[in-house]
Amino acid sequence: MATTKPGAGSWSNGRPPPLENGDRLTRIEFERRYEAMPRVKKAELIEGVVHMPSPVRIERHSRPNSRLNGWLLFYEAGTIGVATGCDATTRLDTDNEPQPDGVLYIEPAFGGQVRISADDYIEGAPELAVEVAASNVSIALNAKMNVYRRTGVREYIVWRVLDQEIDWFVLRDGRYDRLRPDAEGVYRSEIFPGLWLDTAALLRGDIAGMLATVQRGIASPEHGAFVDRLNAASGGPPLTNE
Repeated sequence: MATTKPGAGSWSNGRPPPLENGDRLTRIEFERRYEAMPRVKKAELIEGVVHMPSPVRIERHSRPNSRLNGWLLFYEAGTIGVATGCDATTRLDTDNEPQPDGVLYIEPAFGGQVRISADDYIEGAPELAVEVAASNVSIALNAKMNVYRRTGVREYIVWRVLDQEIDWFVLRDGRYDRLRPDAEGVYRSEIFPGLWLDTAALLRGDIAGMLATVQRGIASPEHGAFVDRLNAASGGPPLTNE
């Protein structure tokens, strides 16, 4: 089957060719082909190259992903002006359209750095991105990490499932530095005050313990001050965090 060059927008049978792992495409052409394949649930464009992951395993990806996204959702429930998303296609620039396992962002009306497009995609870098990595650790900690850094994702979390390790990076002066946990092994976000992660509880599957820790973060004075700042950015009055 003859096809035109990527991005030309027309094909001999009127339909785009299927996405293939390793294709080099523009973002527009990537979206066109992706939308023509509704059975494909996840495909990403990283530095102009198509990545299509293998089927999702329950213990290596699905359950860890659920835990982290549940943690983010719990934080959203206690924090005005922030929103989470799971597997949301994210338009970062002309060569990169990843589908992070999780994102946490400040909503545009509250002064965040993303916007939601008319066709319902995230455009711009979310403040925080999360990836659960097993066989794809190399991509998560190299090509994808560089893209997130360059486009302004302010914090980046990678759960290396096979190693049972959490890597948390924070953007400082154009580079990612490692965020260090406190003496109790708890990570505390610099961008989202009160977003605390008890890594030991997470890794042993103690969901109640993990959520109890983030609840303590939500009850902290710094979280209350953060909520007031967000509300003020939206034009609302100061709020009292209870």
